[in-house]
Amino acid sequence: MDYQNILFTTQDGIARLTLNRPDKLNSFTGAMHAELRDALDRIQADKTMRVLVITGAGRAFCAGQDLADPDMAVGATMPDVGNVVEQNYKPLILRLQNLRVPTVAMVNGVAAGAGASLALACDLVIAGKGASFLQAFSKIGLVPDTGGTWFLPQRVGMARAMGLAMLADKLPAEKAAEWGLIWQAVEDADLTATVDKLATQLSTMPTKALVRTRQALHAAPTHTLEQQLSMEGGFMRELGWSPDFAEGVAAFMEKRAPRFTGQ
Repeated sequence: MDYQNILFTTQDGIARLTLNRPDKLNSFTGAMHAELRDALDRIQADKTMRVLVITGAGRAFCAGQDLADPDMAVGATMPDVGNVVEQNYKPLILRLQNLRVPTVAMVNGVAAGAGASLALACDLVIAGKGASFLQAFSKIGLVPDTGGTWFLPQRVGMARAMGLAMLADKLPAEKAAEWGLIWQAVEDADLTATVDKLATQLSTMPTKALVRTRQALHAAPTHTLEQQLSMEGGFMRELGWSPDFAEGVAAFMEKRAPRFTGQ
């Protein structure tokens, strides 16, 4: 696919996906969603990829849905916004949550609406201190989508989630980190270097173990302790037979750095 709305590169096991509509604050369109699906499919199929970094071009991470997109046109009939969610946003979030590599959001500016939820769907979120998160849906008579109503209370609790969702106030990156919504807020000038270092670190770690960790943590809120213990046991059995576990043990015994392959 010839990408017009995103940039996609791969090098040394690191896939980098940049939303590339800077004049529109990288807001989503149907065409952008199609390109995102293609890029994520490529990562899923390429076993040399070990981590994905998502960011935005220009001064924003992503401003959410482009309301000027034909799918959202308000005319003689109203758009089927639910269909847009089902066709585009739901598959996007599920693909990210089930991707075979860990994911990092590098939030370089405002992350609003679906853009905020896109960031929260990643395993780790690093934001510049000048960035902010905004659940803007109440300003146009809608509810948070793209997993927003799931991510927010899980991360910051019901009281803060309700305030963010109903009042549509901007949450500065530093406060987002303080509240536990994101992993880290860093100086804007240090953002790229910080994420590059993190991506390099993740690209050398046991990829399958990181993804199983994601799955276990996401399952925990709906499991009993017994169910969670069983899930952990199943993952430990699987990973205990993996080449990466054998390498990790060998490296520990030999007092050297492990050389994981992600297998």
